[in-house]
Amino acid sequence: MAKRQKRFEVLDARPVNKDGFVAEWVDVGLIAMGSPNDPKPSVQVQNGKIVEMDGKRREDFDFIDRFIADYAINADRAEEMMRKSSQEIARAIVDINVPRAEVVRIFSGLTPAKIAEVMDYLNVVEMMMGIQKMRARRTPGNQAHVTNLQDNPVLMAADAAEAALYGFNEIETTVAVFNYGPFNALALLVGGQTGRPGILSQDALEESLELELGMKGLTAYAETVSVYGTERVFIDGDDTPWSKTFLSTAYASRGIKMRYTSGTGSEVQMAFAEGKSMLYLEARCVMITKGAGVQGLQNGSISCIGVPGGVPGGIRAVVAENLITTCLDLEVASGNDQTFSHSPFRRTARLMGQFLPGTDFIFSGYSAVPNLDNMFAGSNFDSDDYDDYLALQRDLKVDGGLVPVSEEEVIRVRNKAARALQAVFEELGLPRITDEEVEAATYAHSSEDMPPRDKVQDTKAAQEMRKRDVTGTSVAKALAKRGYRDVAEAVLNIQKQRVSGDYLHTSAILDPDFNVIAAVNDLNDYAGPGTGYRLEGERWAKIADIRHAIRPEDI
Repeated sequence: MAKRQKRFEVLDARPVNKDGFVAEWVDVGLIAMGSPNDPKPSVQVQNGKIVEMDGKRREDFDFIDRFIADYAINADRAEEMMRKSSQEIARAIVDINVPRAEVVRIFSGLTPAKIAEVMDYLNVVEMMMGIQKMRARRTPGNQAHVTNLQDNPVLMAADAAEAALYGFNEIETTVAVFNYGPFNALALLVGGQTGRPGILSQDALEESLELELGMKGLTAYAETVSVYGTERVFIDGDDTPWSKTFLSTAYASRGIKMRYTSGTGSEVQMAFAEGKSMLYLEARCVMITKGAGVQGLQNGSISCIGVPGGVPGGIRAVVAENLITTCLDLEVASGNDQTFSHSPFRRTARLMGQFLPGTDFIFSGYSAVPNLDNMFAGSNFDSDDYDDYLALQRDLKVDGGLVPVSEEEVIRVRNKAARALQAVFEELGLPRITDEEVEAATYAHSSEDMPPRDKVQDTKAAQEMRKRDVTGTSVAKALAKRGYRDVAEAVLNIQKQRVSGDYLHTSAILDPDFNVIAAVNDLNDYAGPGTGYRLEGERWAKIADIRHAIRPEDI
């Protein structure tokens, strides 16, 4: 064996070299942006209908082309906007003298190939400048994952309450075992409203069950309706853009906020990228979302992050897909939700594209639990990273959506959430939650600290709960009857939101008083230095006040 240079031996042992890196391979779509197989931008309109787009005549359109041409592009202004040079449009994105509304107007007439070409004129810093200006809601926010390996509902309620206390606007769960779905939704509803009234929750499951739980008022939003950039991948999923549109309408018509999910690399992962770049295919996904009338999109590669993360410029493409979403005037939940690297430096660098400019949801799943309990395959940051994340906010004076909390506050709210769920289980005749479990959940780090539950009994009861038609109103009544009136009122207010539909507006979240904050009444007004959202006043004082800071009175 050849003698090694010792520095290279050390380098080879570094965490970053456990990551997967690949050279570009155009034929299978392993190219982030600017594939030679990407179509050239073009459009032709006749009698108000797009008859040619990106080098294809209408008779040669696949069903994605047809859907985009008919529903996602303003045919009245398409030819005018397509005549603008891609560099001119790229400059408009970062020019503080070009209003956000004008960029949205321009993008309403662009084709997928044109949008991808525009993005290629921007470096990462310019993309972040664009996101700061183009995100829909003025106030940035964040979303958390709350799951555990054992599907333990007591721990889940406590973790949901803690996440709410930290300041997340939305919390999302899924299951380790499918039949636990109703219990997980119930735990998030009770725990989340205990931690902070107005937090929105969802349970990522098979779509019919997810819709059912939403209709019963056990969840408030959904984001697992996936769209794809090639026809073959859509067909493999037994779907079309029209069937997805029908499903999204089913959610919205029942007062459930929802957004689609897509992400660079999904078509490569499913082996039908057609040699196109990841970003061009993602531009098609964003435009499907726009054409369907859906208010927002979860993108940022999501569960496919290892694919763009392995090719040159892949993380740049991820930032670009988030920017495209904002330019098409959609809410963006911008990824950062699946771990992709062994390197803490790469993990942090991947975050900065969304953290620094701010997005509607900087994470579409910051793991509010240790990653060993994260059933979404782990997150870029988890509960063990809270203090690091809070320090980053403080260092850079950036609002990343979280606030420092005290140990005493966390103990109190975790205990209250566990006891509230214990009361609901008793009132609804569900399997008993013991005081030992409540105590364990109050102080637990992970599911390893919890006493075991009877999983057979739990899963059977969860399915019987569906048949008994337990609803959000049932939960509110149970809480009120057992003395948790404040939590009951919060759960009831979530039900009222589903009736009013006010939080279906683009980028909607709720404050603790159940006021809707959305792009309608909190539209991003960034127009250069001194404008737009500024971290200041009471909010800045709270973010700056991290636990381990030495204060004058301590000396």
